[in-house]
Amino acid sequence: MLDSLKNIFAVPELRKRVLFTFALLGVYRVGNHVPTPGVNTEALAILAEQAANTMFGLYDMFSGGNLSRVTIFALGIMPYISASIILQLLTVVWPYLERLSKEGELGRRKITQYTRYGTLSLCVVQSLGIAIFLERQTNIAGGLPLVYEPGWSFRLLTVLTLTTGTIFIMWLGEQITERGIGNGMSLIIFAGIVVGLPSAVFTTVDQLRSGQIGLFRLIALLALMVAVVAAVVFIERGHRRVVVQYAKRVVGRRMYGGSSTHIPLKVNTGGVIPVIFASSILAFPATIAGVLPTGGWAQAMTDQLTYGMPLYYLLYVSGIIFFAYFYTAIIFNPDDVAENMRKYGGFIPGIRPGKRTAEHID
Repeated sequence: MLDSLKNIFAVPELRKRVLFTFALLGVYRVGNHVPTPGVNTEALAILAEQAANTMFGLYDMFSGGNLSRVTIFALGIMPYISASIILQLLTVVWPYLERLSKEGELGRRKITQYTRYGTLSLCVVQSLGIAIFLERQTNIAGGLPLVYEPGWSFRLLTVLTLTTGTIFIMWLGEQITERGIGNGMSLIIFAGIVVGLPSAVFTTVDQLRSGQIGLFRLIALLALMVAVVAAVVFIERGHRRVVVQYAKRVVGRRMYGGSSTHIPLKVNTGGVIPVIFASSILAFPATIAGVLPTGGWAQAMTDQLTYGMPLYYLLYVSGIIFFAYFYTAIIFNPDDVAENMRKYGGFIPGIRPGKRTAEHID
């Protein structure tokens, strides 16, 4: 690990990429302090505290707190992630997109272009929804108005501001991927989440000094955090190796094949997508209940689906398991893998090529 850190500053190209990535992440964090025009930030802070356990709070976490403050980066990178997921799902049911996905670099660029168009459309719809939502929340605690001058001028300005902010974030992510250290979108999401770590550390230290938590409890907390991170890394790097044998074949005067390799099937093929899907669905009832009259069956259902209730945990775990199977089935096609193996003379020992191989992989 120390050698890897030394290489960051020893290798000029690597040093340039790392510094470039840090610079763009710094630009992203600057946008966290630029509010959208026409919004009362004091009233917005009270609203964000009230909506912490709804979908508003979920998206606010992924945006690094930008949504709760309605900054120019309020939508964050989530519209791009949503558009990417929609395109992946459509690839399975739309033959045109399926053909594009198999055309190599040219098809990938076309799908990326469609993803950008989808991101733009989602940004317009979501930013308009946020503007209308803020206008309807006319009075929060103390009678503070959320919007100083409601109307279509505020709505159009909010749509323009938030849409431009998300498109700019998308450009930053692509630049980090191409000219930085890679995985630009993931790094932006990570930067938005981890920004709350320093304040959490200071809060914990203050609680330790005031006696709210004991030293033994703090040590147990740190040990649990290390164990959870280690477990996540262990599962994320785990994969099932499916042995593949290639038969010998003669092409011209040369002989190919006769080797043995394996197909690494990741244990966590769906990544974090099943967790995001399950959390989003469970956040819908609390979000809808916020615009309905208090009391009645809607309020009773919302109370049962709040964080900490048994029904919440049951549906949350069930949703993660379901979407793990569903998303894996969407992005991984055993039939294509079996067909590619058959074309190049590969087979799984003990399994007949073709349909039997696809069933075994599935």
